[in-house]
Amino acid sequence: MPPVTGKVWLVGAGPGDPDLLTLKAARLIGSADAIVYDHLVGEGVRALFPATARQVYVGKKAAKHTLKQEEINRLLVDLAREGLAVVRLKGGDPFIFGRGGEELEILHAAGIPFEVVPGVTAAAGCAAYAGFPLTHREHAQSVTFVTGHLKDHTIDLDWPALARPGQTVVFYMGVGGAPEICRQMIAHGLPADTPAAIVRRGTLPDQRTLLSTLGQLPQCIVESGIKPPALIVVGSVVGLHDKLSWFETP
Repeated sequence: MPPVTGKVWLVGAGPGDPDLLTLKAARLIGSADAIVYDHLVGEGVRALFPATARQVYVGKKAAKHTLKQEEINRLLVDLAREGLAVVRLKGGDPFIFGRGGEELEILHAAGIPFEVVPGVTAAAGCAAYAGFPLTHREHAQSVTFVTGHLKDHTIDLDWPALARPGQTVVFYMGVGGAPEICRQMIAHGLPADTPAAIVRRGTLPDQRTLLSTLGQLPQCIVESGIKPPALIVVGSVVGLHDKLSWFETP
């Protein structure tokens, strides 16, 4: 008899508000045998986990990982080889700075079947709830998502491309690197008074949006005490917050 093999669904949980889950994501969560979930999966989403499912937390914070990535990869393979329906649940979208591609490569090599369910990525969710249209005909004709935390812990990015006018740049995991990010963006041509903002716990009831400029943002972060998880948004669309913000209480 061939071995029984389950299946893994790589699912995006969205930025936090459970109402932003896709219908498919909610259905799969409700029928899962096992759910392997990250730190950024919101409490409201976790409330949907069935009591019968095996729940495994594999969250990562800065310099504090519950499991190493290699151990998570092995866990997914092992659970599927038990014949289980496994939901690998990630905050936001699993293919945008979520290591989803790395995990699927391991599943492919192990012969484990899988599917991908996209989620609302943090940039889109946080910007919408903060009143920043990521593109706007009068402000930004393109948008760029960038990680502020590379695998080797450097922030060696294509700064000339990121500092071009007419675009919105969103930095994921950039709070700790904000001084260098702002310094490089200014050094490569963006004015120090370019609007910039940081959004913490976007789409959740305690969302906090801090408006600033490239020149002042690092000091504002220090003074406000804002900690991750948070996104940095750079571009003139940030200036629309006062008119378009609808979620946060004034």
